[in-house]
Amino acid sequence: MAILDILTLPDPALKQVSEAVTEFDDALRAFIADLEETRRNGPAAVGIAAPQVGYFKRVVIIDCSTTRKPVPNHGYLVLVNPEITHWEGYEPGREGCLSVPDYTGNVIRATRIHLVARDPNGEPLEFDMEGYEARAVQHEIDHLDGLLFVDRVVSRRTDLFKRKVYQKGGGS
Repeated sequence: MAILDILTLPDPALKQVSEAVTEFDDALRAFIADLEETRRNGPAAVGIAAPQVGYFKRVVIIDCSTTRKPVPNHGYLVLVNPEITHWEGYEPGREGCLSVPDYTGNVIRATRIHLVARDPNGEPLEFDMEGYEARAVQHEIDHLDGLLFVDRVVSRRTDLFKRKVYQKGGGS
């Protein structure tokens, strides 16, 4: 396993749209292991997406199992080709990102989603998610579509905040 370099703003590669995974093989699973090691090596991110390390395939890792949020969640998930098929309710919330290490921002996201994806072996997955976990998944899927949370803040003047200190427990 290897720790991969994380692309950071203003790297133009972060705007690239990722392609669907079509081969569920040992190479994919080895990449996922490296992506997880990279996530764990950083400042306690709850998620990471493949494009953040320059791999433009639709793969994300989410782990909300250690967050202090009260809503139950599905714990550690590797999601390949994730797609939100239903969303409802909206609320603002603060987000941070490994690819935008100097800022956090207020972003409006759906409060409940229905998600379909594949696991690293190509088997189908399906989840109903809410609260913090739903927010984290939406954030990571945005990476697959070439979007960062800073692209979703309503106003960069009032909803974007300089980090004082990059703390453990941040965003993706």
